[in-house]
Amino acid sequence: MAEPLAVILPAAGRSVRFGGPRNKLQEMLKGHTVIRRAVQAFLMRGDVAHVIIATSPAQPCETSAPMPVEAFDPRIMFTPGGANRADSVRLALLQVPAGVEWVAVHDAARPLVSQGLIDRTFAAAREHGAAVPALPVPLTVKQADGPLPARVQRTLPRHTLWAMQTPQIMRRADLLAAYQTCPLPLEQVTDDAQLLELAGREVWLVPGEEQNLKITTQSDLRLAEHFLGEGQDS
Repeated sequence: MAEPLAVILPAAGRSVRFGGPRNKLQEMLKGHTVIRRAVQAFLMRGDVAHVIIATSPAQPCETSAPMPVEAFDPRIMFTPGGANRADSVRLALLQVPAGVEWVAVHDAARPLVSQGLIDRTFAAAREHGAAVPALPVPLTVKQADGPLPARVQRTLPRHTLWAMQTPQIMRRADLLAAYQTCPLPLEQVTDDAQLLELAGREVWLVPGEEQNLKITTQSDLRLAEHFLGEGQDS
């Protein structure tokens, strides 16, 4: 029998960079909202025991619901989010039952995550303790103190650079412990694997997917529509 997995979706952001009239998670994407597509990717799995959605503390949880109330799956739980993404994940993590060993943190704004990507990330996490999907960085990256204009300090070797995706999967107990010992303010923590790194835990990378994009701008939404039109289930 598959080991149970709890899924955390931080969904308390304000979508400032998206620039639309409403929260990007509520934008329609081929007949479904962005967040509903992200949630359903996990609800269709038999190994998912809980889906915990951290919503804006300024709104009642129901206003951020990914689907009509009558369609709620009993595995879904809402919890208020925090002041930043890492704090929202922390608050949701506290709702995960102690009997669930594995936690997946997935961006609610990544609506096209595939089952294959979830499978290989979870398999690598079970083997190594924690795993994250990643894509190679295709551009030359310079290090400099911003804002621009600024003097270049060095060129980073591109073959060692990887862009992180989600879901990031790890042991619940390891992530809880990493929060307790984190030496940085949570607003400086940019992804969940960073917490484990700071705690001295190993994190392994697995191949990500270009279609597993994060909706940040209006252009991202149009690109997601293009990917869906190329053959993903609608």
